[in-house]
Amino acid sequence: MEQLYQRDIYGQTLVELGKLNQDIVVLDADLSGSTRTSLFAKEYPERFFNFGVAEQNMMATACGLASCGKTVFVSTFAMFATGRAWDQVRNSVAYNNFNIKIVASHAGLTVGPDGASHQALEDVALMRIIPNIKIVVPCDGPQTHDAVIAAANTAGVFYIRLGRPKVPTIENKGEFRLGEAQVLKEGKDATIIACGIMVAEALRAAENLLQKGIKATVINLHTIRPLDSKTVLKYARLTKGIVVCEEHTVIGGLASSIDEVIAENYPCKVMRVGVRNRFGQSGEPKDLLKEYHLTGVDIEQAVFSIVS
Repeated sequence: MEQLYQRDIYGQTLVELGKLNQDIVVLDADLSGSTRTSLFAKEYPERFFNFGVAEQNMMATACGLASCGKTVFVSTFAMFATGRAWDQVRNSVAYNNFNIKIVASHAGLTVGPDGASHQALEDVALMRIIPNIKIVVPCDGPQTHDAVIAAANTAGVFYIRLGRPKVPTIENKGEFRLGEAQVLKEGKDATIIACGIMVAEALRAAENLLQKGIKATVINLHTIRPLDSKTVLKYARLTKGIVVCEEHTVIGGLASSIDEVIAENYPCKVMRVGVRNRFGQSGEPKDLLKEYHLTGVDIEQAVFSIVS
């Protein structure tokens, strides 16, 4: 599989959008080299603003620009966008439902050696409890492009979550549609629902399970809000249970979203593959995924508990 940096694709897509829409402006908090908003800054310096290490001020200024008719892309690391600036995101950005797109990079454990202070494991939960925010976790580079284009063309607040390392490109996903899950593989025994980098792990697990006689459906649930409840419930009814996989705490993110839909509509067994009541730590991404039980092997074990 081709490996791409999602943040490279993000920066390139911003340049593409900047050519088409003169009202697009981009804000960053002294991390444009890492988030790749520097690509936009090079092409359109008059529409790029670096706020230094002042994330709260950046969000407030984004609101001012949006109130004047601008489409505002705001970027920094996920921990700072959702943690340090949460007050401004809630009370200024989302309360007013401004046309602001928060595209945060370096989310999850795979930030790696930067350690716990930079590993946002709670960011989706922090955004999901705020009304008006659409939340997208793309699974690869091409889907990052599609998600950013969709955000630019859809009014309102977005939170798009990107990682740090290269990720494999998932083939044959079909067209990206906001709020519509992508069924990547069909199987009658269990359903694996994943987002972000965990989609590749889910597909790997499904291939291994097939060799053991277990047929699993794999769903890329890239949009956490609005959630595709219809597809979730369809496969809850068709299979013996669901395994939810995310590079995030199991509280408040994708798993909690699925739990809520299942509990209210069609109770069935749901297993969660995610971070459990722990902070991150410094380490190589592949070692951290193993340490926190976020690998294809862990997904396989969860599926076994469903079908046994």
